Amino acid sequence: MQVRTAPADPSAAVLLLHGGRADALTAPARLNLPAWRMLPFARAITRRVLPGKLLVADVRYRHRGWNGARADAARDARQALGELTSLHPAVPVVLVGHSMGGRAALRAADHPQVRGVVGLAPWCPPGEPVAHLAGRQVIFLHDENDTVTDAHGSWDFLRRAHRSGAMTCGVAMPQGRHAMLGGSAAWHRITAAAVEGILQPHLMPHAVAAAQAGPVGSVVPARDVTPA
Repeated sequence: MQVRTAPADPSAAVLLLHGGRADALTAPARLNLPAWRMLPFARAITRRVLPGKLLVADVRYRHRGWNGARADAARDARQALGELTSLHPAVPVVLVGHSMGGRAALRAADHPQVRGVVGLAPWCPPGEPVAHLAGRQVIFLHDENDTVTDAHGSWDFLRRAHRSGAMTCGVAMPQGRHAMLGGSAAWHRITAAAVEGILQPHLMPHAVAAAQAGPVGSVVPARDVTPA
């Protein structure tokens, strides 16, 4: 785990999990572009959410890949959660993961201090477990033109998680594809707003809160997600 902001007495924490590959046992490169892509998300979250009271850290992977049943990224996410919560045993935690990091965040979300997950173009293969997400908030941002991970697979995951007791919402992004570069300001803004709403429910954007209370698997367009 690499800590980015470390207030002396944090009120909450966010762990960022970058993307990777399906299979790769090599270590991430020193010039880790997927990790760099998460930097503006970290900045947006730090500026908006509990200023001066939010701990923000990155999960560091031992391997670039998920690697089948090994699920290495999920193991690294659990280790980082253990490190974080040993230092701050009472703070609520939100996991923010892109692609493979989204899958790892979802797998690790059964930790008792995790309040929710924000998945950015997450990798959600058919049959991923959802029962452990009961009582947690799960919000996905996905561009349906993404050709690396499947937005409709994300929406299906949310429907299954909702039926299992999670509070879910999908946000259909109008551009950005998988790298989230087109329209990046909207990706950063909505992610920060979702994190803020998970930690402070009265600040959840109205469209997201309405979707969570509505029919199973509700998806809203990004243009409707405005500050509470």
